[in-house]
Amino acid sequence: MSAEESERLPFEPNKKRQKPAKATSKPTAAKPESPKKEKKPRNSKEEVGIPQVVSQRMIRRVAGFSGVPTSLGILTLIASYLLLTQAGIKLPPVAVLLVNMGFFGLGVLGISYGALSASWDEERTGTLLGWNEFTTNWGRMVSAWRESRQKNI
Repeated sequence: MSAEESERLPFEPNKKRQKPAKATSKPTAAKPESPKKEKKPRNSKEEVGIPQVVSQRMIRRVAGFSGVPTSLGILTLIASYLLLTQAGIKLPPVAVLLVNMGFFGLGVLGISYGALSASWDEERTGTLLGWNEFTTNWGRMVSAWRESRQKNI
C-alpha cells in the first residue's frame, strides 16, 4: 500500500472526477435524432457519501461527547435554582454562568470531537475514547486543507 493510498479516506473515490468540457452551441442543420442512451452517473451517491455504518458510528459518538456536557450544563441551572429556593444558598450568578458556559462549550467541542474520533473505516470500530482515530482523522483533514490551499494559490 503506497503512502498516498494510506492517507486516503476508506470511502473516498479512487479518481478525482474531471469537469466535463463545455459544449459550444452552434446552429447546425437538423440532425436525425439518435436513440438516447441512459447515462449512468460516474459516482453514485453510495460511492461518494459516507457509508451508513460510519455515519451511525459518528452520530453515536457525537451524541455521547456533546450530550453529556450539555446535560450537565442544564443540570447546573437546575441545581443552582434548587440550591437558592430550597436550601437558601445563594451562589454568585457569575459562577453559575461560567460553569454553565463551560459545560455548553464542552458540548460544542464534543460535536467536532465525536465526528473526528469515530473510525472512518467500515470494518474497524475504534476505541472507546477514540484518541488514535482523532489524531488520524485530524491529520487527514489538515492535509486536505493544505492541499486545497495549494491548489487555490
